[in-house]
Amino acid sequence: MVLAALAATVVLSLAATALQWLVAHPWITAAVLLTAAAGAAWAWRRREAARWEQVRASSLRYALGHLGALHHRDFEFAVRDLMRRDGCADARQVGGCGDNGADVKATDPYGRRWVIQCKHRKDGWSGKPVGTPDLQVLNGTGRQVHDGDVLVMLTNGRITANAADFAKSQCLHLVDRHLLAEWASGSRPLWELLRALPPAGRREPS
Repeated sequence: MVLAALAATVVLSLAATALQWLVAHPWITAAVLLTAAAGAAWAWRRREAARWEQVRASSLRYALGHLGALHHRDFEFAVRDLMRRDGCADARQVGGCGDNGADVKATDPYGRRWVIQCKHRKDGWSGKPVGTPDLQVLNGTGRQVHDGDVLVMLTNGRITANAADFAKSQCLHLVDRHLLAEWASGSRPLWELLRALPPAGRREPS
């Protein structure tokens, strides 16, 4: 009991001394209060920004005209954002020098790893078509280098018939201008629009 009373006395004494010091230095009190208020405001803004980002992502839509007017790098970021909209929280843009045939990589809610190569065409359907050589790059690196389960060639233009045949023979997936329009302007995830995807957690045959 004596020790407890002594400890309480010491605590009260220190508190009184601290209070007296703060009264003598009011600017310290004001600074502490302002710092606390600023910190609370910053935390609130972070929470609100995160909440509105979720709202924005869930309602994200793109028109083909918008996608066609983008720089090719911004086009890749738009594809990344669409994958995030559909539930791929880790979707990221990886295209650039030395990208080894991958522009966007993501993991869908079923655990499948997506590797997407984007071909942006300013002239859309009338622009240069995606051909077999483009697909050969994706086919050569998508699984071996990027460890992908679902390999996708995506364009706002068109794809040649030979490339389509090659894609079918190699279990590659194609998204041309028409399918892109359906995906980007709608609300269904890409894996609901493509056919013959590997089951959840399963890899496609090499």
